[in-house]
Amino acid sequence: MGALTAGPWIYVMVALSVLLDVFLPVLPSGVLVITAATAAAAGTGAAASGHVPHGVPDILALVVLATTASVLGDLVAYRLAWRGGARLDRAIARSRRLTAARERLGDALARGGGALVVLARFAPAGRSVVSFCAGAAHRRARDFVPWSALAGLAWAAYSAALGYYGTRWLGLTWLSPALSLAALFAAGAAAGFLVRRRPAPTRQPV
Repeated sequence: MGALTAGPWIYVMVALSVLLDVFLPVLPSGVLVITAATAAAAGTGAAASGHVPHGVPDILALVVLATTASVLGDLVAYRLAWRGGARLDRAIARSRRLTAARERLGDALARGGGALVVLARFAPAGRSVVSFCAGAAHRRARDFVPWSALAGLAWAAYSAALGYYGTRWLGLTWLSPALSLAALFAAGAAAGFLVRRRPAPTRQPV
């Protein structure tokens, strides 16, 4: 990874991993973003000490790239699910979890509140469920895409900040990536818990 982060290939790896992990949630997209941000922080430190780094990732470009790849991946999954038709509807109907997720997502988007989309971006496989369910339910793109963009930006900025500021504060030691990864997984666990929570029942008007 050290050789790859010193060249343009890290951008390719990050873009492909973030783009495809909506279909393969096991891809380490968050780990790659943290790794690239760690290299960016190391390069910044080297420049401050008088050494001009070569080919070090740019932190702003990294966040923009990861956000763009995230939104594009969501849109591909959304369009595929939109065209999936009755077969995809039957597949979702066989899963109680997917059915509940689709209903909850539909209610959230109908109310104009897409916080669920943002939360799900941090949860394991949550991005996949949200994107496919939004498409299968034929939710309007204008209701889904802005929240997808916000979710991608929040996730990319959070992951990059972990690697960048962790390295700036703790230096190039094993503690920095360890704490960054722990914070990433902790955010995923917390988001997964919040997404799975059932909404409080609302009282019917008298």
